[in-house]
Amino acid sequence: MKLLHIDSSVLGPHSVSRQVSSAIVARLREASPTLDVSYRDLTQTPLAHLSGTHLAAAQGASAPAELAADLAASKAVLDEFLAADIVVIGAPMYNFTIPSQLKAWIDRILVAGKTFQYGANGPQGLAGGKRVIVAISRGGFYGAETPYAAGEHLETYLRWVFGFIGITNPEFIFADGIQIGPEHREKALASALQAATSLRAA
Repeated sequence: MKLLHIDSSVLGPHSVSRQVSSAIVARLREASPTLDVSYRDLTQTPLAHLSGTHLAAAQGASAPAELAADLAASKAVLDEFLAADIVVIGAPMYNFTIPSQLKAWIDRILVAGKTFQYGANGPQGLAGGKRVIVAISRGGFYGAETPYAAGEHLETYLRWVFGFIGITNPEFIFADGIQIGPEHREKALASALQAATSLRAA
């Protein structure tokens, strides 16, 4: 069984989402010692954002030589995702949504004919069957019952994206309110780490 671990925070060892995603992977490795884990740090090896040249190449146009390495990276990212049985993602909220590094990765895995297709009845996801677990960190509180729920474009976006490609039950672990103060940050982190250790086995 293969696990793909993705981190997207720019904060390195100070990142809450990185600590929680690491704890998730540790829990699954403990439960399944033979788990084959691969890791991609989207801040250390960032993907270029999509351009018109990328889209033209995807439609079959000849790509300039300088785009070759990036197109190879796109293929590697998509192949990693397709091969994974489990995907663990560290996803902090930046300005009410996902980091741009994570968006660039998502743009490489949402590929018509590979992870979704359109048919007579509309879009159909082709990537179902994977287990996706997301470690979310947010500076404030954005739950459905809060005054700021309308500003939440991280969890809601990821639920939609993965549902679109056929993964209809992604799992989320939250560390909320981490910017309110040091004491609350530690409490939120401890709660998220505890949730990670309680995850069901792979």
